[in-house]
Amino acid sequence: MASRILIVFLLVFGINGYAQINHPKASPLAIAEQEVGLSKISVKYSRPATKGREIFGGLVPYGRIWRVGANESTKITVDTDMTVMGNTLPKGTYALYAFPEASAWQIVFHKNISHWGDGRRNYDPKEDLFRVNVKPQNVHHHQENFLIAFDSITHNSTNMNLTWAKTQVIIPFIVDTHAQMEIEIAKQITENPKAQTYYEAARYLQEQEKDYERSLEYLNKALELGGDTYYFHRVKSLVEAKLGDYKSAIASAEKSLKIADELGKDEFVRMNQKNISAWKQVLKK
Repeated sequence: MASRILIVFLLVFGINGYAQINHPKASPLAIAEQEVGLSKISVKYSRPATKGREIFGGLVPYGRIWRVGANESTKITVDTDMTVMGNTLPKGTYALYAFPEASAWQIVFHKNISHWGDGRRNYDPKEDLFRVNVKPQNVHHHQENFLIAFDSITHNSTNMNLTWAKTQVIIPFIVDTHAQMEIEIAKQITENPKAQTYYEAARYLQEQEKDYERSLEYLNKALELGGDTYYFHRVKSLVEAKLGDYKSAIASAEKSLKIADELGKDEFVRMNQKNISAWKQVLKK
């Protein structure tokens, strides 16, 4: 009987003796994600606060490796190959480190993601994928918690901004979305050749100001398969105008306007009216 009580005591109090309290973290975990064209960047990091402290050159010493946050090392994942300031960043996950200085920072994309924090003595520069040099900037507002965010987003690029206290560094990313889109267009036209498929391919080319002749071919195919729609004719008019065929552009815009008016699409009516007027003025010159 005594042995049973001892076993129960060890199971209950022994295990609980090693348990940890689940408490709020001083530097809470965050994930920053951003789509760039057909690609995505994801950053998992912790967000320490200034709490009235001097940050860079103080809490974060100059010239020493920093984990770009707190707790675990910051991890960045890209789901396609990208370019960072002339360096190829292959698809995958990397530890993100920094060596801050007053006038310049080195940002490190590191292949070893197993280190806790900055890796301490286990950090090996030979395991860096590459480093880039960036200049810190002063910001007017005070950023209390360290923040990683994305801005200046296009189909082909974005800036990753690291901001804390009154300091910000900006790291530009570039992705070849057009190459991905050409593969996607070819795949969908082969496997799913519907009116909407041709229209979306044409609209992409028109928006990116690329290969207007092919865009027009796709739009004609979309109209052949899907019939008249105000948005097919709307994009067709824009492409024809870019090709310098203003008579055809006006005709297409008038078709788009008529259908849009019947459907109560006031915005498209106004846009078509504006373009028709502008293109008629071009023809008069």
